[in-house]
Amino acid sequence: MPYRSPVGEFRFILDQVVPLAPVAATERFAEATGETVDAILTEAGRMCDEVLAPLQRNGDLHPARLENGVLRSSPGFAEGYAAIAEGGWVGLAAPQEFGGMGLPQALNMAVNDMMSGACLALQLNPLLTQGQIEALEHHASDELKALYLPKLISGEWSGTMNLTEPQAGSDVGAVRSKADPNGDGTYAITGQKIFISWGDSDVTANVCHLVLARLPDAAPGTRGISLFMVPKYIPDADGAPGARNSLKVVSLEHKMGLHGSPTCVMAFEGATGWMVGGEAKGMAAMFTMMNNARLAVGVQGIGVAEAAYQKALDYALDRKQMGAIIEHADVRRMLAGMKADIFAARSIALACAVALDMGRATGEPEWQARAALLTPIAKAFGTDVGMAVSETGVQIHGGMGFVEETGAAQFYRDVRVTAIYEGTNGIQAMDLVGRKMMDGGEAAFRLLQEVEDAANMARAARPELADLAEQVWTAAETLREATEWLVRQEVQDRFAGAVPYLRAFARVLGAHFHLKAALAEAEAGPRAALARIYVTRLLPQFAAALDEARQGAEGLYALSAEDLAA
Repeated sequence: MPYRSPVGEFRFILDQVVPLAPVAATERFAEATGETVDAILTEAGRMCDEVLAPLQRNGDLHPARLENGVLRSSPGFAEGYAAIAEGGWVGLAAPQEFGGMGLPQALNMAVNDMMSGACLALQLNPLLTQGQIEALEHHASDELKALYLPKLISGEWSGTMNLTEPQAGSDVGAVRSKADPNGDGTYAITGQKIFISWGDSDVTANVCHLVLARLPDAAPGTRGISLFMVPKYIPDADGAPGARNSLKVVSLEHKMGLHGSPTCVMAFEGATGWMVGGEAKGMAAMFTMMNNARLAVGVQGIGVAEAAYQKALDYALDRKQMGAIIEHADVRRMLAGMKADIFAARSIALACAVALDMGRATGEPEWQARAALLTPIAKAFGTDVGMAVSETGVQIHGGMGFVEETGAAQFYRDVRVTAIYEGTNGIQAMDLVGRKMMDGGEAAFRLLQEVEDAANMARAARPELADLAEQVWTAAETLREATEWLVRQEVQDRFAGAVPYLRAFARVLGAHFHLKAALAEAEAGPRAALARIYVTRLLPQFAAALDEARQGAEGLYALSAEDLAA
């Protein structure tokens, strides 16, 4: 069976597990009524199922290509993108004053989840544009906003993020691209950027690049970096694409997956650019875009996991081997674990989005701190689940999963990069235990208190869930103790255990949301059964992860580089 958008699942989570109602109760998001949310999810799901999902294999089998300097997209991608743009999906959460719908990020992330499951290679285009919209909204001049935001929000133009250079990957401070003032308020941008997703396009009229570069005599490192808007075509007096700018696609990367998404090596040769965010303030502006993208990338992983799970489930139902293989205990184990992890990751991502919305609507620091805390967890766990579920999907297919014609392997090849871009998952974990714990763990403790309170409520309200509630409470208390220990450690010891600590945190949050889902049932049913699978089979992994997190850095350096090479 083809991909089916999980519209009902989003309705349930946003109603019962991570309620959107408090967001809709704010003045800023008052238009996000239940009727509006239902209509948005239904229409987006239909578009994903009927228009985008049929393009999934096209992107893999007929990759984007560069012909005599001209980008040619995969068959059907232009029509698919037109459906995204015409439906207003690019500007779902964008400001209304520039043509957006102004709806909550939580709803936007639900739509991005479905688009990612339908066709990740194409969804990556509007994802980057949405990040650029947010960066411009917060940091660009009024003139740049007026010119670019309506075009980006409508989907007429698309946006990219140009950070990475051959010598500057995660170490953005090593950027060498330069920006020389032209004397008229514009700058000449020169340099090479690599790994630029959708760096060129034939599905939009213009491609707008946000480029990190250095002014003459700029300070070294990240302190000296500025950000510039560098369009493929320089807008004319009427705001339409005019003269071609001095930039080009040098080549397309040959990738493991995501073949339908053109990943470009870009050359800027004195290209005309406009500063965004002020001199030497490029990283602040770019981080606005990256933070938007980090949650969205976590959602990409979840969307692909959903598609991989659906394909594996359909195969298990149809494949006959001593009866349908879905009756085999180990296949049941794999499918149940996949479904449980997808629900956990999706709930965490939507909780992060709701926190973002509440922070924006109320300005309350506690909501903003929660959104900041959950962002690296949502990104890393969402993409980890995307990889794990996609890999398990191949296993369920058996030998047929290793055969490209079935399409099972494509999900893993496509999703694998999500754990790498927008900050690797290791960097996300270090951000969690470093920057996000600069408050002494207060945001984490507030969240864990909610988990414990909810577990106590479940224990009192539903006796049949008492054993699950007890395990969730105990896990949250153990994580609290580990966090108290963590914030007392030196930075290097924190970093050494960052990845397992993040994994443990995600496991506990996943159990919390599963318990809430079980409580939402009037009586024990499939939600409770799935919660029991998660709490008894997956949650226990948190303890081993915390044991690893507590080991510190010393043991890692007991082996020298020479020892590792021996």
